[in-house]
Amino acid sequence: MPVPSLFDLSGKTALVTGSSRGIGRAIAVEFARHGARVTVSSRKLDACHEVVAEIEAEGGTAIAIGANVNDKAQLQALVDGTVKAHGAVDILVCNAAVNPYYGPISGIGDEAWDKIMNANVRSNLWLSQMVAPGMAEKGEGSIIFLSSIAGLRGSPVIGAYGVSKAADMHLARNLALDWGKQGIRVNTIAPGLVKTDFAKALWDDPATLKKVLATSPLGRIGDPRDIAGAAVFLASKAGYFMTGETIVVDGGAMIGGSL
Repeated sequence: MPVPSLFDLSGKTALVTGSSRGIGRAIAVEFARHGARVTVSSRKLDACHEVVAEIEAEGGTAIAIGANVNDKAQLQALVDGTVKAHGAVDILVCNAAVNPYYGPISGIGDEAWDKIMNANVRSNLWLSQMVAPGMAEKGEGSIIFLSSIAGLRGSPVIGAYGVSKAADMHLARNLALDWGKQGIRVNTIAPGLVKTDFAKALWDDPATLKKVLATSPLGRIGDPRDIAGAAVFLASKAGYFMTGETIVVDGGAMIGGSL
């Protein structure tokens, strides 16, 4: 069945960080299925090549470029390599994130705090600044930050991570104001608990999982592809009138109870 034109990404170039696994991988693969040329990136280049192979096996177009989001020079090389291979970046998805600390936010040390804020917020600003000029020249572009419902409520175990994700939401609002007149839309997606390696400490804990399932209207945790659909919407013409907003994709967790 042909892809509806409203969600068609043919001719677009998408750069997705943290896309060697989990939600980022699902987004990269789904973008390619909808016609985009994709750059797959993470610190583990071999894993990125595996995703490229998956995309190419389905007839899509993709390249792999390794980059550490804490290294500004590596991020510039990532953007430059994407432009050289595919042309100007039309879609940027900032998915790469870290969470080295679990516990009350009052007990976090400086090193862990800096790691979370630098990787989860600062890198998103850097990448946005790098791709926005090219988007402005074309008069359109979509920037998507992967946030979390942790940024919408408190948590006794991932509070610091939640602060960084709340910051991403507000960063999107401000960048949307800065670049809206140039046709650049900036939004965030706030997933609930999704079965990824990144969130394994939560969904692999029986007590936490039981609580999530008990309060979720859908009675399940998310799959990475559940989030990819929202990214396609924001990247495509279907989302052309949305900017500065956060789409919550959590199976109803925010209305069903708290973690």
